[in-house]
Amino acid sequence: MSVRSHLIIATRESRLALWQAHHLRDRLSGLYPDARLEILGMTTTGDQILDRTLAAVGGKGLFVKELEVAMMEGRAHLAVHSLKDVPMQLPPEFDMIVTGPREDPRDAFVSNDFADVHALPAGAVVGTSSLRRESQLRARFPHLAVRALRGNLDTRLRKLDQGEYQAIILAAAGLTRLGLAQRIRAVLDPADSLPAVGQGALGIEFRVDDDATRSALLPLQDADTSDRVSAERAFSRRLAGSCDVPLGAHAVLSDGQLRLEGFVASVDGTRLLRDAVEGRRSDADALGSALAERLLEQGAADILGARGALP
Repeated sequence: MSVRSHLIIATRESRLALWQAHHLRDRLSGLYPDARLEILGMTTTGDQILDRTLAAVGGKGLFVKELEVAMMEGRAHLAVHSLKDVPMQLPPEFDMIVTGPREDPRDAFVSNDFADVHALPAGAVVGTSSLRRESQLRARFPHLAVRALRGNLDTRLRKLDQGEYQAIILAAAGLTRLGLAQRIRAVLDPADSLPAVGQGALGIEFRVDDDATRSALLPLQDADTSDRVSAERAFSRRLAGSCDVPLGAHAVLSDGQLRLEGFVASVDGTRLLRDAVEGRRSDADALGSALAERLLEQGAADILGARGALP
């Protein structure tokens, strides 16, 4: 099977997205030193709408649609995504591999005045762009005031520095990748904030009929990362996971075993169901589905139905 000698990588134009695209280009260059590798920067709908939450304007697909159109039109061969931004169901025209190693999937506490989330006083304003984080904060720390926070990473940090928030919660992976790890005051224990599905992992999307691009990408596939996020995404897929559904999952591997913990909640945090399963890593997808079924048996359908996530 042939491998392309010319690859165009579609990407959003945020600083983090461009870091990811250059990182991928460098890895491909190491594999194919004679290949011509280009980056096509694009502004997506998700980047343009900054005054509303993603849940209110269409969800995660707003960050990938334009990139998929570029691939369908032949202007790009592949697109690199933060996996947490990729919808659980890809359009049938596309496939994806997961590359690694995975960066730290946990959430990061960022503040100029407080050491960690436990140190925040009653009424302190905490910013987050995620219903997942919001629901867990409200459940675990009901004395805090949680406020919406949109914009790229630099915009969010600027709003913190301007005093609009006493703290903000971000993905540790993005801060680390952009050389901003020093802004992290504490990494949130999954007991306080289970990560987003796929957080810290990179997904590379391509046309399902493009065998040459697939062949070029396969050496980048990372088995450990793939198994972990496969379990997480199977869990979310069964529960109709999207930006409109507060849920999270975190898979870890040890000695051929995979342990998956997940939750689903109401946005206000008053109803939160959480459980875990463990089994062989080769059964990653089945474990994700099994955990979802356990939460459905415990009443998750009522929570999801209230959000319009399940029929």
